Amino acid sequence: MTKNILVLHTGGTISMTADEMGHVNSSNDNPMNHVAVELNDFNITTTDLFNVPSPHITEYHMYELYQKIKAIGANYDGIVITHGTDTLEETAYFLDTMNLPSIPIVITGAMRSSNELGSDGIYNYLSALRVAGHPKSLGKGVLVVMNDEIHAAKYVTKTHTTNVSTFQTPTHGPLGIIMKHEILFFQTAEPRVRFDLDHIQGTIPIIKAYAGMGDGILSLLRASHIDGVVIEALGAGNLPPEAAKTLITLAQEGLPIVLVSRCFNGIAEPVYAYQGGGVDLATNGIMFVKELNSQKARLKLLIAINAGLEGQTLSEYIEG
Repeated sequence: MTKNILVLHTGGTISMTADEMGHVNSSNDNPMNHVAVELNDFNITTTDLFNVPSPHITEYHMYELYQKIKAIGANYDGIVITHGTDTLEETAYFLDTMNLPSIPIVITGAMRSSNELGSDGIYNYLSALRVAGHPKSLGKGVLVVMNDEIHAAKYVTKTHTTNVSTFQTPTHGPLGIIMKHEILFFQTAEPRVRFDLDHIQGTIPIIKAYAGMGDGILSLLRASHIDGVVIEALGAGNLPPEAAKTLITLAQEGLPIVLVSRCFNGIAEPVYAYQGGGVDLATNGIMFVKELNSQKARLKLLIAINAGLEGQTLSEYIEG
């Protein structure tokens, strides 16, 4: 049976070339459009939706991508999105929380441009096509395929600046692996709440905690000028006392504040009851997010606000 796969190119290193000095830049002619796809019973439809480096990607690009998939995705058996790696995990997470058609959606990219030695773009692209056309990819949410591994959008993160094995899932490991002839899944991501947004807007900064942190930059924040804050707290979810005091004041003014740990592994939870400890913060309205890094926590809060969640409903979603 023929698999009809839609490919949406958005730019990034996978679509770039390096010059004689080794400087990598965008190319008007996407090299992925010239890849010979030698996969039996695959019918590929390709669209260059964007052509931007991933640091240029915003939530508006993510929303436009969602609208495109919502409009035509049901006409296909699977979708592959090529994307720059710097913000790939954020686009993947955003899409994973949207009300998408029930088909495999796979995002991939490259750490080396198309004409660099050891370029990984073509291989990742072909691997993504294989996963998008595989029946066991259904029902597993948005998938990230890189370097022979399949990861869940919710948990995957970029862990190395240049290594081709940069995308990892620290706590859980990959959902599956890609072999020469088979695709194996070991686990399935948990169900997620999905939204059908008709807009996306808002300002939510991310602030990282550090030893000796005072009110500093926090004192410049005004609840009337922003829509929320994400704080990367210390350890299990603790803050220096002056920083905690300022954030608690903002929370009491009605500003949604979401907390994650700055640690690479583990989950933030209210354990310590001293001033600035997690118990103190949670008691005063700061919301603890489970198993998300700060960039995804920001999107979770942004999506929730745009979906109209507030009060107890907002807290239950953020902390769920």
